[in-house]
Amino acid sequence: MAAKRKPNKSEVFAAAPRAVVSATKVASEGVDKLIHEPVRLGVLCALAGVERLSFVELKRLLSTTDGNLSVHLRRLEEAAYLICQKSFRGRTPYTTYQLTAAGRAALEAYVNHMEALVRHANRVFKTR
Repeated sequence: MAAKRKPNKSEVFAAAPRAVVSATKVASEGVDKLIHEPVRLGVLCALAGVERLSFVELKRLLSTTDGNLSVHLRRLEEAAYLICQKSFRGRTPYTTYQLTAAGRAALEAYVNHMEALVRHANRVFKTR
């Protein structure tokens, strides 16, 4: 008895309707994977509407843990999407984050890409 073979990507896409192939291509090309992660997207969206937010405010807004948030913030900072400013309030460390021009541009490009994807999906559904 022959084992079932898993189809490769080209076979799957060849069998899929043209609109599905097109949507898959649109979705996979041009997506900023750094921003696409939910916590990082939440951070950028929260910062887009204000001058700066503290670590505690972001943690509260996103309902996440210190460790999880700090890893995501570090990744955004390494990409130059955020500026981190550390200071003290009395003896307590106080860290704030601010969106950079590059971060704002990346978020805007990401949102535009997602809007294009939604428009494409709407056209596909209307043709059914």
